[in-house]
Amino acid sequence: MAARILVVDADPTVQRALGSALTQAGYQVVASGEGTEALRIVRTDRPAVVLIAANLPGVDGFTVVSRLRMEDGPSTHTPVILLLAESEAEHRGKALRSGADDYLIKPFRPAELLARMRSLLSRYAPGDTALVPLQQRAPVAAVSRRREPARVILFYGAKGGVGTTTIAINAAIALHKEMGKRVCLIDANLQFGDHRVFMDVGLDKLSVVDLATAQGFDLDLIRQVLVKHESGIELLLAPPSPETAELVTSDHLPEIINLMMSEFDYIILDVDKRLDEVNLRLMDVAQAILVVLTADLPCLKNVRLVLETIGHLGYSDDKMKLILNRSTAFTGINVKNAESALKRRIDYQIINEYRAAIGALNSGAPFMYTKSDSVLGRNVLDFVKAMDKDLAVRPGTGEATR
Repeated sequence: MAARILVVDADPTVQRALGSALTQAGYQVVASGEGTEALRIVRTDRPAVVLIAANLPGVDGFTVVSRLRMEDGPSTHTPVILLLAESEAEHRGKALRSGADDYLIKPFRPAELLARMRSLLSRYAPGDTALVPLQQRAPVAAVSRRREPARVILFYGAKGGVGTTTIAINAAIALHKEMGKRVCLIDANLQFGDHRVFMDVGLDKLSVVDLATAQGFDLDLIRQVLVKHESGIELLLAPPSPETAELVTSDHLPEIINLMMSEFDYIILDVDKRLDEVNLRLMDVAQAILVVLTADLPCLKNVRLVLETIGHLGYSDDKMKLILNRSTAFTGINVKNAESALKRRIDYQIINEYRAAIGALNSGAPFMYTKSDSVLGRNVLDFVKAMDKDLAVRPGTGEATR
């Protein structure tokens, strides 16, 4: 029997369009035009996913989602994607606060909807059974299997100002928004983390300090501390003030990551440039260490020192990857020159679109969230796809000796 999807929209045309796309993808569709009936259907039929418009007659979509969350038990959760009209785009935050797992702004591509659905189904359905409709699976897929552990990727900047945080944030959003991955982004720059500013989430949100100072923590507490960004990724924020960073020891983040491994497809770490015990422990658990650089002599000098130091600590060359940011900027040093100076190839390149990047930074709206179809957005997506493919071909163990 195919997975059942509930479509709730007052517009019959939207119902038919979504129903057709979902049916062609192999899902069973149930449709409704108003909120009260949708609540009844969820209670009786327990659909795999609910797609619900915010603007409904009578009980609106936000209220329906809030009621569903109140009725969810400790072991039950109904995945919900809220559908917003273009005129309702400012309600994105309201959508997530109501309890929706994700949202889409009309019009959207069927492929994007299906990717978001698969991401939710892979989180809340057992094993692999949610990745494709039931009727499309091979018989062996009927056996429940545990989710593959998350890939832990660490972004490290050998020098300040090379764009490490910008790349980490937008890569995380691309993995979720464009590839349907469930992603947790960790701001591991404990003293001076920038994610609160870069992503406009404010100083009042919980952080890793709330876990470090708890009387023990588990996955349920971690879920309460994680912040859901409007893009759909989840954030573990750095402390709001530098003086509290010392409360987070080198043991805390590895333990947190270990508990989250079955919750996400990717865990992205954005660290500062210090090679202290905290960062080295994170490098131990990372599957890949992506060193961000620019083509200038001070940065290349730092990268050589970093590669030598990390090599002496026992990390394999395969675990280290180089990202040349602003690769098309004129600095007098081209890619070939940089590779010659470093005595190794550069694995990935991000083009120079400084105005787009700095504009997104100053607005608190990452470009992969608001302008993913821009030249820079498409380039970052190409990088993320290449990284995802490389990790699938050459999976790491997440271990290193030092």
